[in-house]
Order: sequence, then C-alpha cells, then structure tokens
Amino acid sequence: MKTWRKLALGACVLAAAGAAWVWLMNGRDEVDVSAPFAHASGDAQVERGAYLARAGNCMGCHTARGGANYAGGLGIATPFGTVYSSNLTPDERTGLGSWSPAYFWRALHNGRSKSGRLLYPAFPYTSYTQVTRQDSDALFAYLRSLPAVVQPNRPNSLGFPFNTQAALAVWRALYFSPGVYQPQASRSAEWNRGAYLVQGLGHCAACHSPRDALGGPRRGLDLAGGLIAMQNWYAPSLASPHEAGVGEWKREDIVSLLKNGVAYGESGASVSGPMAEVVLRSTQHLSESDLDAMAQYLQSLPAGKADAVASATGPDPSSVPFDAPKAAKLYEQHCAQCHGEQGQGVPKAYPALAGNRAVTLAATENLVQMVLAGGYPPATAGNPRPFGMPPFVLVLDDSEIAAVITHLRTSWGNQASPVTPMQVQRMRGRQAP
Repeated sequence: MKTWRKLALGACVLAAAGAAWVWLMNGRDEVDVSAPFAHASGDAQVERGAYLARAGNCMGCHTARGGANYAGGLGIATPFGTVYSSNLTPDERTGLGSWSPAYFWRALHNGRSKSGRLLYPAFPYTSYTQVTRQDSDALFAYLRSLPAVVQPNRPNSLGFPFNTQAALAVWRALYFSPGVYQPQASRSAEWNRGAYLVQGLGHCAACHSPRDALGGPRRGLDLAGGLIAMQNWYAPSLASPHEAGVGEWKREDIVSLLKNGVAYGESGASVSGPMAEVVLRSTQHLSESDLDAMAQYLQSLPAGKADAVASATGPDPSSVPFDAPKAAKLYEQHCAQCHGEQGQGVPKAYPALAGNRAVTLAATENLVQMVLAGGYPPATAGNPRPFGMPPFVLVLDDSEIAAVITHLRTSWGNQASPVTPMQVQRMRGRQAP
C-alpha cells in the first residue's frame, strides 16, 4: 500500500475514533424525557421556585434592558460572538409553554433544548447540572406561573465554526461532565448546602475561574479567579488570601457582604462591578441560613490552589516613569476628601485604600474601571443609600489616572506594581458608550 494511502487511512481511523469519543461524551447521563417522575405542585412549590430563581439570578440574564421580566433577548457578549438569552415565560410559541418539567430538567442537567439541540454554555449548565431534579421542577413551576410574553428568541450571532453543533459538541466533550451535586459525607449539612449553592445555582465559577483560549475552565482551578470575558472585570480568587479569600474573616462579615453589599467589620469590604449586580438581584434575597452555609463553604476553600494562578504580570517598576509629587497632588485634589490623607477611608462610608486587597490586586482592571467610570455598591435593605464614587473619565487623562492609581498601589504600606498610561488607555477604549 502506498504511503499516502496509509496516511489517509490512518487519518480516517483517527477522525472516526475522535467522532465516536465526542458522541460518547455528549451522551453521558442523558435525561429520558418520557420517564415518569413525581412532581410537587401548589403555591408552596411556586414560592420555592421563585426563591431558587433568585438564588440563580435567572432574571439577570433572561431580561433585556427595558424588556419584560424573563422574556429573554439580552445579548451576552463572548469572545466568539453574541449569544441571546431565551424567553422563559410560559408562552406556547416563543417561550416554555410547550415544555414539560422533564425538558426543563434536561436543559439544566444536560444543556439541551426541547428539540435536543446543544445549548451554548453562556447558559451556565456546566454549573446548573449540579441542581437536583426537585429544585429543577420547582424552578419550572415558578416560571410557568409567570405572565406569558410573546417574544421570539433572537438568533445568536456567532462566527464559524463556533455557530455549529459540531464545534459545540467538541467543546462539551472537552469541558462538560453532567452530574447532580453529591454531598460529602465527611462534611456537615450546612457545608454541603453552601457547596451546592456556590457550585450549582450560584454558578460562582462561571466568573471566578480562569479560562483557556477556547473559553473552557482550566481544570482544578475552580474559583481561583479569572478575567470576565468581554466585560473587562477581574473576578478575584475566592480562595487566595491575597485576593478575595475569606478564610480568616468572621462568618458574619461574609454574610453581610453577600446580603448587604458591604461588610463593616474588620474587613471593611464592599462589592462593585458585576458582583454588585449579583448582590442586588440575587444574594440579598437569600435566607440567613443559606448565606451562612455559603460563607462556611467559602471559608473552607484551600488557599494553596488559588496561589497557583497568576492574575496578571505588572510592568517593571523601574521602566515606568512616575512623578511621585504630581501623583500625590492629584490624590490630594481628587481623592483625599473621601478616602483620607493617609488612605484610611471613612468607616461605613468610603473604603480605606491602605491595606486594601482590591487596590493591590495583581490584575489592575477593576481599579482602572472604578476610577474611569465610578460606581456604587448595590442598594440593599441593609445598605439602602450606599456611598459611591464619581467617574473621572472626563476629568483626568490617561497619564494622570495612571499616576494616581500607582500612588494608591505604592503608598501607606501598599506594595504593588505601577499602572501605565497604556493600560488606562486600553480600558478607556473598552468603556461602554
């Protein structure tokens, strides 16, 4: 047999083996939508589903700005194009009106639509697969109780080959493994409840985990921190004590941060950016017992795993021109009134900058975003009138913003790499119009 024929035959065999492997990986733990299942019903089931929908922040993605709640149409930008969320209201033609609880369960558990087509992981079924059938049915009962809205689903805008089912099947074979959360017998019921909420409905790993070039989570680094694609916010590690790890915090401070958006204890922490939206729409509505369970789980995360991920590599300080007197003057003019001459902040109002982990993060995206665009913690029952920060995007130029941020990162005992005007310029260009 000629060499080229052998090579062609070998390539065909490899292709067939690869296709078989992808097919097998995508067929694991498939839901039989025709199998009978005992369903709870009534007002209590709907109320429970409403609570679970808040825990999963379902409305946040399935409601377009100015649109009806849960009617979909929100564009979710990804590095591969835009995915539009679907209509979850019980409209027969454009929503979930023709779905059964089993079809909905399959969507959460297997990431498949009613027709069996593979769903894009912008819908975080990679986390939702851990949700139990009972919770899935309660969620479905709640969604069925909503007013039906006629709103056809928008087609996704993805480039080739990412718009194909074949490419999606390969991605799932590499990164997705279906399976309901299995409680750890060696842990308490509260810890397992917290793990279930964080890993499953809360889908915290969707933002707080590093991803590779294909958008897949890097194995073994769940919750170790990562840049949120297309949003230009860094979701810090929930394990590392140098980022957002809470292993040494008091439990009540963690609960306060998730419930109120601020923690007035020793941490003096507050949330901003995408996390402010999570607190506003989701975690502030959870019960104290569930928040305490989540806090217990987060405190148990091993810190060593998180430190294996380098958030960013800052520039060599010696290579960055820095006018310290000018930077100090800018801080005095624009920042000291709220944050204090020594970066000490104002208790229960403006956060301290001295010793603040958000200031000294290796990844500087969040700090630059806050100085450019400003922001507020969420308005919550426990903090109804949050103190915010004004935007400086039209007040300071790139070199001035870089100088004042570098001042924050190198003063009052803070030791972090400088920020360059180029870094600020890149972030300024990514600001929403």
